[in-house]
Parts: sequence; structure tokens; C-alpha cells
Amino acid sequence: MAEHTLVADKTGSLRMDAAAKEARYAELAAHIEATLANEPDLTAAMASIACLLHNGIPYYFWTGFYRRVGPTRLLVGPYQGTLGCLEIDFARGVCGAAASREETLVVEDVHAFPGHIACDSASASEIVVPVFDARGALIAVLDVDSTIPAAFDDVDRHWLERIVGLLATKEAMPVVWTPADEPATR
Repeated sequence: MAEHTLVADKTGSLRMDAAAKEARYAELAAHIEATLANEPDLTAAMASIACLLHNGIPYYFWTGFYRRVGPTRLLVGPYQGTLGCLEIDFARGVCGAAASREETLVVEDVHAFPGHIACDSASASEIVVPVFDARGALIAVLDVDSTIPAAFDDVDRHWLERIVGLLATKEAMPVVWTPADEPATR
């Protein structure tokens, strides 16, 4: 497991030039791969990715996952940031559009996006990346918001698609353990 969390300076200018962004994502991807190397649980992996990305990129405002829990229903999963929307239908917002299309969406101005859901009015731009299991089925989306307009580009798209690809082999384990999960010993 990695020894420390990369924490970005979130004071002053939050934008990064292309070279700095590439270098930071490369460092974060290596850190995330090392952290997840021996972790089979999907929820733990999602929580770790959300934490490391959120703390490692200065222009990230909200970073997290919406899990697919029905044919067209997303439910909030592990995230970092302000209160997220609890439930999103595939017919609503950037997350729903990315899920229904099964493709990454980069939105420079969320307020101009048809059907945008304002979970937090401070969000100005957004990237949503679909997450697939080993069979290629959509299991979640990674949603990242920024308070900066047009914060996301192809560099973000490339690295985030690569990072969420690490989730394909993770297992959806029970959220909690209860004694009923274990055979009786008496």
C-alpha cells in the first residue's frame, strides 16, 4: 500500500498546465494502482480512488461514484466533497447521459447542459466517466465537478478512463457483515 496521500495546493490558481497535469495524473495513477493492488472489494476501491483523486488534483470540487442499482438508476456511492445527489435516473443530468450513452462526457459549462442537475450550485464544469466490469457491463460512473468553467479536457479523460479501468476486476462484496452471513457455530 502507498505510504502517503498526494495533497494538491488548493490555494491561488487551481488550473494546471498540460505538462503539470500529465505528471500529476501519472503520479496519482501509480499511487492508486499500488493502493488497489491487493484490494478485491469494489466499494473500498471506489472510496480509495475518490479520495486520492479529490486530494491530488487542485481543481476537483466534487469527486465520486454513482453506482448502477437498477436498469436506469444510479445511487450515490463513495465520494469526496459537498453533499451529492442521492439518486439519478439515466434520463437526467450529465451522469445519466454518460450512463445511458456508456461514454465519457466532458461538459465545459454545466449550466448550459440540457437537464443538468444542480446538486451543488458551485459546480461550473464536469466530467463523467462510465465504469465497466470485466464483462463490459456498466456498473457505475465516476463524476468529477469543478468550480472552474472548462476545467476538464482530453488529459483528464485519458487518465480517468485508465484509472476507472482498474475497477473492472473488483468484486461487489456485501456492504456489511452480519452473523446471518456465517454458519451457526452452536
